[in-house]
Amino acid sequence: QVQLVESGGGLVQAGGSLRLSCAASGRTVKWLSMGWFRQAPGKERSFVAAINWSGTTYYANSYRGRFTISRDNAVNTGYLQMNSLKPEDTAVYYCAATSGGTPAVAGSYDYWGQGTQVTVSS
Repeated sequence: QVQLVESGGGLVQAGGSLRLSCAASGRTVKWLSMGWFRQAPGKERSFVAAINWSGTTYYANSYRGRFTISRDNAVNTGYLQMNSLKPEDTAVYYCAATSGGTPAVAGSYDYWGQGTQVTVSS
């Protein structure tokens, strides 16, 4: 089993930055893919970014160039650096991990964190 805990969310002004962290415990995530999804009020959960065990990254088009996903296997933690934030980026952001499957598909993920709120004010 893998437990995931997100942190780093909060309130930021438009144009600002936040760095989300996803701390894993229970087992190493070195061989797992890690992903970030978001869910805005009244909307379905949607893909943001993912990184596989070898470091290959995947981004939804809306976030490419603004967000950067990374991981540090030494501390069993994944990160999402979010720059140039917009009010429409306001959502709960979830970290997830999987041993396989399509990175952009939520159903591929076996483990989920509880989410962290990101609010971007205009």
